[in-house]
Amino acid sequence: MHVETLNWPEQRSRRATLREAKRPRLLLVDPVSQPPVCADPLEDWTYLSSDSKEVEARTQALKLLAEGTSDDEPAPPPPELSADGVLSVGSMWVALPPLESRLVSAFLERPGVVVSRDRLTAIGWPNGTADRNSLDVHIMRLRRRLDPLGLTVRTVRSRGYALQT
Repeated sequence: MHVETLNWPEQRSRRATLREAKRPRLLLVDPVSQPPVCADPLEDWTYLSSDSKEVEARTQALKLLAEGTSDDEPAPPPPELSADGVLSVGSMWVALPPLESRLVSAFLERPGVVVSRDRLTAIGWPNGTADRNSLDVHIMRLRRRLDPLGLTVRTVRSRGYALQT
């Protein structure tokens, strides 16, 4: 599948058309412009001044995501988190420690939507004792636990994280 490359913000209307058509797109952001919020997994952005290797890597990642989303394949069951911290997808499951269970609950409130680092820190450490590194360590551990379930925690640069199914 072809990934469309758009100049941001000049091609804003084309972005909306491609989003409706569920076409993957990479936005090349003018360095003086505010980058857009990319909550759609078929969309990413980088600065116009980025080197060709970064643009190619982001394009390939979008292409792989787009090829993995087919109307011919049945959709996987949605992930479910029990009150005792067991995350399940269909017949597969993993037990989560309490802190990681709280982080996953934030992702499941709005599946596929970016959750900010600040929100995740507030949910994971309600008493406010976490530093920046603490969240990174727990996201790394969470990624390892979720991988067998086919779930991925995606980093959305300068925004936060999103759970992909």
